Amino acid sequence: MSEPLLSLRGVRKEYTGHFGRSKVVAVDDVSLDIRPGETLGLVGESGCGKTTLTRVILRLVEASAGEIWFDGRELLGMGRRELLSVRENMQVVLQDPYASLNPRMRVGEIVAEPLVTHGRVRRGRAEARSRVAELLESVGLEPGSQDRYPHEFSGGQRQRVGIARALALEPKLVICDEPVSALDVSIQAQIINLMKRLQAERGLTYLFVSHDLSIMRQIADRVAVMNFGRIVELAGTEELFTAPRHPYTHSLLSAAPVADPVVERTRRRIVLRGDPPSPADPPSGCSFRTRCPVARDECAQARPPLEEAGSPGHVAACFFPVRDAAELVS
Repeated sequence: MSEPLLSLRGVRKEYTGHFGRSKVVAVDDVSLDIRPGETLGLVGESGCGKTTLTRVILRLVEASAGEIWFDGRELLGMGRRELLSVRENMQVVLQDPYASLNPRMRVGEIVAEPLVTHGRVRRGRAEARSRVAELLESVGLEPGSQDRYPHEFSGGQRQRVGIARALALEPKLVICDEPVSALDVSIQAQIINLMKRLQAERGLTYLFVSHDLSIMRQIADRVAVMNFGRIVELAGTEELFTAPRHPYTHSLLSAAPVADPVVERTRRRIVLRGDPPSPADPPSGCSFRTRCPVARDECAQARPPLEEAGSPGHVAACFFPVRDAAELVS
C-alpha cells in the first residue's frame, strides 16, 4: 500500500469569543489519511466542521493543535515562502461558482492567475493564453471563451472555470468543498463525470466534501462521516452504505431519499430526538449521545475512540456499534 499523500494527526481548531468568554471547538482531534489517486469523501450535516477542516488543511486558518503532513512535509510549521511552494500541489474548488470568480476579471485572467502567482508564465503573454486555452478545453469549454467575463457563463460553466483554475499548476491534491451543491441535478452529474475523468487522466487525489450522500456514493472510494467536529465513522464507500455501524451514519442514510419508490414507501425513517447540542456547551462523553437512540450511561463518561467495527479499514467511534437500523427505529 502506498504512503499517504495527506495525513492528519489530532487536528483541532477552536475559536475563542470576545474577551475569552466562550470557546467553540469546530474541529476536534481529527486523524485520517488520503492515499495518492483516491477520493476520500467527507460527509456530515451543515455546521459539523467540514469546511473548517478543509481551510485548516490549506492553512487558510491556522490549526489550534495537531499535525498535517502533505507529501512527506509537515505543513503547520512552514513559513510563508515554503508554504507557497507546497500550495502548487494543493488546490481547491469552491462551493459557489457565482462568488468564487472575480467578476471584474476575464476568464483567461482568472485561470492564468495561479500560473502568474507562481512564476510559471507572465500575464498577457502568448504562452499564458495558450496554456489557458488547453485548460479550458480540458474541462469542456471553448478555448476562445477566455476573453469573456464570468457573468456570461452559466453556473455549470463557471464551475468548470473553477476546476480549470485548480488544475493550472498540475496539483497532486484537489480539495473540493461542496463543488456541485449550487448546481442543478443534471449539471451535477456532468461535473461529477468531468472530475472523475480528470482524475483518471491526471492521477489526481481528491478530498471531496459534501452533505449529499448520493453524490458521495458516485465519486468516493472511502467516506469519512463527521459529526460535531469529529470523525465518527470511516469505511469504504460500499461498506459504509450497506453496513454502517455508527448510529449517526444510520440516521444520515435514513434521511437520504431512495430512487426506488417501492423501497422508499416501505422503509422506516430514523427520527432523532431533541436538537443538536450547542458547540459552545458540548455534552460530556460522546457528542452524539444526547440524540442517540441507543445511548447508555457509559456514553456520557468518555469519548469513544475510532476502533475497527467491520472489515479491515472500517472504523467507528461508538461503544455500542449498530448493525441493523431496526434497532434505532422507535
